[in-house]
Amino acid sequence: MAEGRRARIRLGPADLLGGRTLLPVVAGGQPLLLVRDAGRIVAAERACPHEGADLSHGQCVGGRLRCPRHLASFDLEDGSVSLGWSFRALRLYPVEIASDGLWIMLT
Repeated sequence: MAEGRRARIRLGPADLLGGRTLLPVVAGGQPLLLVRDAGRIVAAERACPHEGADLSHGQCVGGRLRCPRHLASFDLEDGSVSLGWSFRALRLYPVEIASDGLWIMLT
C-alpha cells in the first residue's frame, strides 16, 4: 500500500467474531486482532509493541487488552499502555459494522 493512501477493507460478515472476544485476522497484509468490548469491535495490531507477544493470547477486560507475556494492558480507546510501562501505544483501527459486514480503514 502506498504511503499516505487509505484503504477500506472488508474483514468478513458482521457476525465474524461469533461468540469470541478476540479474533486474529489479516487485513491489507497486516496481522491484526479484532477485539469485542462492551458492544463495540476494535481492531488492534496483533503484536505487543513491547516484546512482540501475540495479543490474541491475551484477555480483554473492562475496556483494556492485556498482554499475555508481561501483563501490561492497553486502553481500547487510544491504545495507551498501563502505568509503569514506557513503550509506545498500541495501534488501533476503527471497525465499521455495516449490513454487508465488518470493514476497517487502514493507512
